[in-house]
Amino acid sequence: MSRVGLRVRASFAVLLASVGVAVQAAEVRSPDGQTVVTVDVDKNGAPRYAVAHNGKVVMPAGFLGLRFQSQPAFDDGFRVAGTSTSVHDETWEQPWGERRFVRDHHRELLVNFESAAGAGRKFIVRVRVFDDGFGFRYEVPQQPGYDAVNITDELTEFRLDPEATQEITAWWIPGRRWNRYEYPYHTTPLDAVHMAHTPMTVRLPGGLHLSFHEAALVDYAAYVLDHRRPGIFRTSLTPWSDGIRVKIRTPFTTPWRTVQIAPNAAQLLDSSLILNLNEPNVLGDVSWVEPGKYVGIWWAMHIGQATWESGPKHGATTAETRRYIDFAAANGFKGVLVEGWNVGWDGDWFYNGKLFKFTQAHPDFDLQAVTDYARSKGVRLVGHHETSGDVGNYEPQMPAAFALYESLGVRQVKTGYVADAGDVRRINGDGVEVHEWHDGQFQVGHHLRVLREAAKHRISINAHEPVKDTGLRRTYPNWISREGARGQEYNAWGNPVNPPEHVAILPFTRMLAGPMDYTPGIVDLDGFSPKHRVSHTLAKELSLYVVLYSPVQMAADLPENYAQQPAAFQFIKDVPTDWDESVGVAGEIGDYVAIARRQRGSPDWFLGALTDENARSLRLPLDFLDPKTRYVAEIYRDGPQADWKTRPYDLVIEKRKVTAADTLDLALASSGGAAIRFKQE
Repeated sequence: MSRVGLRVRASFAVLLASVGVAVQAAEVRSPDGQTVVTVDVDKNGAPRYAVAHNGKVVMPAGFLGLRFQSQPAFDDGFRVAGTSTSVHDETWEQPWGERRFVRDHHRELLVNFESAAGAGRKFIVRVRVFDDGFGFRYEVPQQPGYDAVNITDELTEFRLDPEATQEITAWWIPGRRWNRYEYPYHTTPLDAVHMAHTPMTVRLPGGLHLSFHEAALVDYAAYVLDHRRPGIFRTSLTPWSDGIRVKIRTPFTTPWRTVQIAPNAAQLLDSSLILNLNEPNVLGDVSWVEPGKYVGIWWAMHIGQATWESGPKHGATTAETRRYIDFAAANGFKGVLVEGWNVGWDGDWFYNGKLFKFTQAHPDFDLQAVTDYARSKGVRLVGHHETSGDVGNYEPQMPAAFALYESLGVRQVKTGYVADAGDVRRINGDGVEVHEWHDGQFQVGHHLRVLREAAKHRISINAHEPVKDTGLRRTYPNWISREGARGQEYNAWGNPVNPPEHVAILPFTRMLAGPMDYTPGIVDLDGFSPKHRVSHTLAKELSLYVVLYSPVQMAADLPENYAQQPAAFQFIKDVPTDWDESVGVAGEIGDYVAIARRQRGSPDWFLGALTDENARSLRLPLDFLDPKTRYVAEIYRDGPQADWKTRPYDLVIEKRKVTAADTLDLALASSGGAAIRFKQE
C-alpha cells in the first residue's frame, strides 16, 4: 500500500473511532485514488458515511437514513450485512451538449444494511466515486410491511468541519422561499447559510472546492440543504401540500446525492458527474432535437414596449411575428419565440392560470399563417405554454396542444410556471384544488409527463420556473434547457437587477447542474428606468454565449437594436450552440471565469471570459487549441475606456494569428468581458 493509502486509512481509523463507528468500514476510492468514501454504522447501528480527499478528511461521518409515516424508520439498529465493489469505465456520446463524448469512469461500492436483531428492515446504499466527486443513493427493496410508504424525512447529512465554518466560503441562494430559484447569490462564510437550494458550492480553507447537488431526480421530492448545526447540513425534502415528503411504493431508488470535488474553481467546470449518474437515453432516435439560436417577441414586453395581453400594444400579432421571422431568416437564426399568442393573458394572468387555452389564438394572431410563413423562410416558430402554475388546467390540454404544434412544424416549446413557490395548482383525487411546491414530488412528475407527451410529437422542452436540473437531459434529450436561476429579464425590472458578479457565479453553481436559458445578447445597455439596466459592457454580453452553456441561445434584444450594433451582432450570428469539447480555462467564483469550447463538427474554438465589478487582467494559455493547427483569433474585447456604468459600448474588434503555444493577455473592464472565435487558418 502507498503512503497516501496508509494516511487515508489512518485518518479514517481516527475519525471513525472518535464517533464510535464499528471497526470494519467498507470503503471505495476514486480511480485516481484521491477521494475515499467510507460507509459503516455507529455503535447504535446508525448508518453513516465519511469522505477523505488527498489523505485528509474533508467530510466527517454523517448520518444516512429515512423516516416513514407508518413504518419503523431506517435510522438505527442496523448492521452491514454485505458489501460488493465494481469498476466501470466507458465513454458515451451525447446527441448534443457541451461536449460530444463523456467518459464515465468510476468505482462502485454497494452496502447492504439489515436490522441487527433478526429479520426485518433492509436497504442498500450504492456509492459511485469518480475523479471529480461522488454520488450515493438509497435503494429500498420490497419487504414485509413496506409495500407503500410515505417518507416524512430523509436523514442524509453533508458534514463539514464545524470548527471552520467561518473559514469556509459558500455561494448559495435561499431555499423554500417565494421566488423559487430566482435570487441573487450570496457569498458568505458557511455559518451564514440557513436553508439553501442546490447546487451550493463551497471553498475549504486549503482551496478545495465542493459542490452539493443531486442527480436523476425522478418520482421523488427535490431537497434543500438545511443547516441544522455548525457545519451539518441535512437534506430537507420539499413536501406535498399535506406535509408528506415522498409517496412511493417499494421497490424504489432515490435520486443520487452528489458532491463534485475539484482542487480549484476552474476544474469544477469540467465535471460530468451529474450527467454520468443519469440513465442513458430512453427516447431512441432524437435527430429531431435541434440545437440553435432563436429570437423572439419577448424582450419588448419586459421593457414595457409591448404587452402579453391583447390591446393596442399587443406584441404577438401576425404582422409583428412576420417581422421577426424576416429578421431571423436574414441572420441565420432557426427559431422565433412568440409569447402572448394564445387566449388567457388578458387580466391578471399571474393568478388566472385556469383561463389559458393552448390551442386558441388571440384574434390578431393567425397561427397557421405565421407557421406557414416561417416555414417558407427556413425558420420555425418556437412554441410557448405559460401555465401560471395551474397544472390542473394545463395537463388535460397537453395532448391537443402538442398535436397542434406538431401539425404546424413546431419543434421546440418554452413552458412556464410563473407562480409563487408553493402555489402550483392541481386537482387532487377528490376533485379539490390544492397547491404544491415547484420542486415537490408532484411537479417533478409533471415535468416528466410533459417531456413524454412532447416526445410523442417530436417536440423539445425549454422549461422556465422549473424544478432544478439534475441531468435528466441524458435520459430525455428533448429536455433541451431550462431556467432555474435569475435570467436576463431581471435586468429589465428586477429589484435589484442582477449584479455584475451574478454571471461570474452561475458557472460554478447553477450551471454545474446543466444548461440554462439565460437569454443573453442585450446590446442596448442604457437602461429602461432610473434603476434598471444591464450591468455589463457590450463585450461581456457577447461572452455570455460561450460562458453560459445552452443548446438553445436567444438573441434577446430587439431587431432594431441589433441594427445599431452590427459589429457586435456579428459574433452573436457566428457563435454556435453545440460543442465537441468544453474546457474551464480559468476562474474564481464570483470574480472571473474563462471557458473555451470547440464547435461540433468543426476545428474552430470559441472562448468567453468575463469579470465582476472589478477590472482585471487575465493571462490565458491557449493550450486547449490543436497543437498542429494555426488559428486566426477574432477578438471582441473591452476597449481602453470601457466601464459598464460610463462607457459600456467601448468595444475593440481585432484579429491576430495564434497557436496552442501562445498565451493571450486580456484586459477586462469593470463588469467587462471578451468573446473570441479561433478560426482555423
